[in-house]
Amino acid sequence: MSAIRCTMAQAVVRIQADLGNRRTVLASAFDVPERHGRSGWRCSFIDETVPRKAPTGGNPMIKGSDLLVRALENEGVERIFGVPGEENLDVVESLRSSRIELVVTRHEQSAAFMAATYGRLTGKPGVCLTTLGPGALNLTTGAAYAHLGAMPMVMITGQKAIMSSRQARFQIVDMIAAMRPLTKMTRQIVSPASIPTIIRDAFRFAMEERPGPVHLELPEDVAGEETPDIGLVPRHPIEIPVANQAALDRAAGMILKAERPLIMLGAAASRPHATAGLAGFVRRTGIPFFTTQMGKGTVPSGSNLYMGTAALSERDYVHGAIDRADLIIAIGHDTVEKPPFIMGPKGPQVIHVSYTPANVEQVYFPHAEVVGDVGPSLELLADRIEGRLPNAAALLPLRDEILNHVTDRATEERFPPTPQRIVHDVRQVIPEDGIVALDNGMYKIWFARNYRTRVANTLLLDNALATMGAGLPSAMMAALLHPKRRVLAVCGDGGFMMNSQEMETAVRLKLNLVVLILEDGAYGMIRWKQAVDNFADWGLTFGNPDFVKYAEAYGARGWRVASTDALIPTLEAAFTAGGVHLVSVPIDYSENTRVLVDELRSRVPAAVSVIATEVRPGNHQ
Repeated sequence: MSAIRCTMAQAVVRIQADLGNRRTVLASAFDVPERHGRSGWRCSFIDETVPRKAPTGGNPMIKGSDLLVRALENEGVERIFGVPGEENLDVVESLRSSRIELVVTRHEQSAAFMAATYGRLTGKPGVCLTTLGPGALNLTTGAAYAHLGAMPMVMITGQKAIMSSRQARFQIVDMIAAMRPLTKMTRQIVSPASIPTIIRDAFRFAMEERPGPVHLELPEDVAGEETPDIGLVPRHPIEIPVANQAALDRAAGMILKAERPLIMLGAAASRPHATAGLAGFVRRTGIPFFTTQMGKGTVPSGSNLYMGTAALSERDYVHGAIDRADLIIAIGHDTVEKPPFIMGPKGPQVIHVSYTPANVEQVYFPHAEVVGDVGPSLELLADRIEGRLPNAAALLPLRDEILNHVTDRATEERFPPTPQRIVHDVRQVIPEDGIVALDNGMYKIWFARNYRTRVANTLLLDNALATMGAGLPSAMMAALLHPKRRVLAVCGDGGFMMNSQEMETAVRLKLNLVVLILEDGAYGMIRWKQAVDNFADWGLTFGNPDFVKYAEAYGARGWRVASTDALIPTLEAAFTAGGVHLVSVPIDYSENTRVLVDELRSRVPAAVSVIATEVRPGNHQ
């Protein structure tokens, strides 16, 4: 007879059940914060079960891992990224005969970044797989990356047997507790019979607004246990209601009264299913717009209504328009992003339009909300105001001045090239649908300000967790999804080396991918902040390998740019040749001080501190 002890608040529940000729448990240990209004169950088995006898009739038997893989196939999973361990071997064997490709990475963190980026680009959860303990813990940065960035993902980790403890507590870490603050849901599977329901619920929950990561722990004995073959749970569409009519009427009234309206497009506006209705709203209203860093591309910046990107929180040139606006329509703003502007008592009114209600913050407290499916809700809002906005373009005369300042000195020929010149040259070789994936460093500010996007999700940057090490894996995922598009990873030398081992994975997968490394031999953003704050230049520099030889050691092609005018032809040659290429170029970061401090000093005295908090010392470049 088997018994489990579960703690829920102060209650102790003992569950015994009989399934066929073997006594087993039907419970699942789980933790879903606030979702079901309870704190969650934590279960531990007291003794072993009686071995199952052969069935005398009824459904045929199926192994838990086979049922898991069938459930994943039912969800449309095509690839799983990960580093399997001993506790995953039943799952690996089940995958061997499935339609799902197992993509082995060289570090679990990279597997999570790739799965999260799959979710970001498709709207469907990416899946990653690791063993217990040390392997599972390596997913935590990727989990936070997906959680803050609203990227749907399902993480499956192994665990020691829960029916017995022949290895005591060797390698055992409470991953349910570890993943609780980093996920939407974390759950241990304790019965193979529950797998179809749990997988369906995990995928649904990961995709629901606000999207994010879900963690499932599968102990090795549950994966290997047989259970009667049960049916899979069919998928169903996730429908989001449109906004309430009263909310639409209230927002329409505010817009009609505005004298200097402005639209802001934020992170949630770049959901794969959301972008279609946004361009129509901008076109129908004629109101100029700006974007947050993660909102770039939601409406083509080639539009004559584009005012710029708020790469800083205040008083950059685009803030010349923001500060003059009396109403900002914030579409898809998520406060996980570094604030694109600072609200105050004398600032503009703000209408929050998104899938979920606003998070009220010290710097963001909207005056009205339009909550619902963004695209259809914006269509209904446009119906109420189209053709009735005589002041729609009031701020448009500021556009040329803003964009001219941002693109200043973008073609300077000095060597090493400036950030502006690098952004300019990258834009020349990347077509409209080409994808640039950024790691995190000082260059991210420059790409956010200067890189013009024309298609949604073609500039992949992280303005939420802002972790280093994600640039290469996210670019690899983009190249896997879009093998016929040009895909470029842009990394600092610090961030690249954090997951540079995935060059082998990229070569093994035969990707068409170019990696551009910006060399300054330091954790450049923090070093710059160090200098601006008059600290000694100490503790932030390092040496680099010969990146050309480093690429060649992995079977890739390496290039070194020796003059500014050689960057474009080098990138063109790499893309034309196909395969995996690494291009190394030095960068002159003296422009950081000239533009982002001296030039903006009269506009924002606190500019330096605003920029420098983009990356935290010790974690980012």
